[in-house]
Amino acid sequence: MNPDLNDTLSKTRRKQISHELQALGKALGELPRHVLKQLELPEALTTALLEWQDIKAHEGKRRQLQLIGKLMRSLDDELVQKLQQRLDNDAKQTREQTAQFHRLERWRERLLEDDAVLTEWMTHYPQTDVQHVRALIRQARKEQVEQKPPKAYRELFQVLKTLGQVS
Repeated sequence: MNPDLNDTLSKTRRKQISHELQALGKALGELPRHVLKQLELPEALTTALLEWQDIKAHEGKRRQLQLIGKLMRSLDDELVQKLQQRLDNDAKQTREQTAQFHRLERWRERLLEDDAVLTEWMTHYPQTDVQHVRALIRQARKEQVEQKPPKAYRELFQVLKTLGQVS
C-alpha cells in the first residue's frame, strides 16, 4: 500500500485494505509450494507463506497470517494487482474446468439413458468413433445392472472428455 495514501485514508478504509491484503496473502498461501516459489515475491514474504503452510496449530496460523498481512502491506500496488489478477484468472479457469466437467457428466448420463442422444452427440462431435462409444455405453449399462465396478462408465467419460477438448 502506498505510504502517502496512508495519511489521506480514513482509519476504517486503512483497516479494510489491511484485511483485503491479509486475505490475498492467505489465498497466496493456499497455492501449491512450487507455484509460490515461481511467483516474483520478496523473499521474506515467500518464506512466511511457506512457513504458514507448515504450521498446524490454529493460533500459530493466525499469528503467521498477521505477519503475512504486514508483509503484504509493504508491497507496491502494481504487484498486489498482478497477484490478485493471477488468483482471479486461476479461479476463473477452475470454474470453467468444473463447468466443462459437469457438462460431460450430463452427456454421459444422457447417453446411458437414451440411445437417441448418441445421434445428438454426433452432431456436436462428428469425429467420434461411434462403434467404440456405443460399445462403452452397452458395457456401462451392463456394469450398472450387474453392479460391477464401473470400468466402462469411467472409460466412457474419458472418451467424452477427450472429444470435448478437441472441438
